[in-house]
Amino acid sequence: MIDADTAWAAVLRRDRGFDGRFVTGVLTTGIYCRPSCAARHPSRTNVRFFTDGPAARATGLRACKRCLPDDAGRDEVAMAKALDLLRSDEPPALDELAAAVGYAPHHFLRLFKRATGVTPAAFARAERAKRATAALSSEERVTDAIYEAGYSGPSRFYEDTKGRLGMTPSAWKNGGAGAVIRWAVVPTSLGQMLVAATEKGICRLSFDESEAALADRFPKAQILPADATTQTLIEGAVQAVENPSRMPDLPLDVAGTAFQEAVWQELRRIPIGETRTYADIAAAVGKPKAVRAAGSANGANNVAVLIPCHRVIRTDGTLGGYAYGLERKRILLEKEAT
Repeated sequence: MIDADTAWAAVLRRDRGFDGRFVTGVLTTGIYCRPSCAARHPSRTNVRFFTDGPAARATGLRACKRCLPDDAGRDEVAMAKALDLLRSDEPPALDELAAAVGYAPHHFLRLFKRATGVTPAAFARAERAKRATAALSSEERVTDAIYEAGYSGPSRFYEDTKGRLGMTPSAWKNGGAGAVIRWAVVPTSLGQMLVAATEKGICRLSFDESEAALADRFPKAQILPADATTQTLIEGAVQAVENPSRMPDLPLDVAGTAFQEAVWQELRRIPIGETRTYADIAAAVGKPKAVRAAGSANGANNVAVLIPCHRVIRTDGTLGGYAYGLERKRILLEKEAT
């Protein structure tokens, strides 16, 4: 059971990510609700938190007829089954998927997006692309890797992975061969900052790194100094560090697993000046028990500041870790708070 302060904060913001983790008992009305219940918030003094519906009912409370808190467990079972089906070589269409887990398509779509941050089709594509990436690292021939990942042919693979891998399959297989990455190291108040971009957007933003770091990641890519076409991206990245409230909307060229991308999307939803805990992020992407995995996804972020992993702290309020040092994390949070 999570602590009462965290639970109450989730209730106040009607956080759907906490549905299924606990229920809120309202002593004055005699009912218990989901954390996301749309009903008017009760007084904190009249609220008790329970691990689940049976625990609340044991004290004489009854389920809210508006938010149906006992359906939260059903939702979790349906989601687990749906994710397994979507990870298969032939994932079902939305109508078939919803029928398989016992929901109407439109309702299940809302449930799925709330839990993962993406549509079922996008999740299935991400899973297949992930298998393809793994296969490209183990198979001798690109074509073999494509079929091993479950694609019907190369054309479908190219269509699905366009904009995700940021380069052709053979380039991914061969250390970035054929990809063009332009870079610059620029001074900021946080120290020397590396900004690197493909034609699609920024693919790396880090501190205390040089061209050598890019060469290690993509030893066969064409790595060139920044030119006029990347200058706007570099200036925008500096602005994001120096004046977060005026941070421009910069294009990114990053890709990860479906879970990582869901975490990164959630990080970008954190308003400037606010923080979340690792548990908050895990719950928000529909994986409340995957706190450690959420932390790992946080650490896998390739574009510091632009995907604001620095806004995630520990439950006890301490800063936690940061790839570029806690002092930088502290300064970033102070800049955003003002």
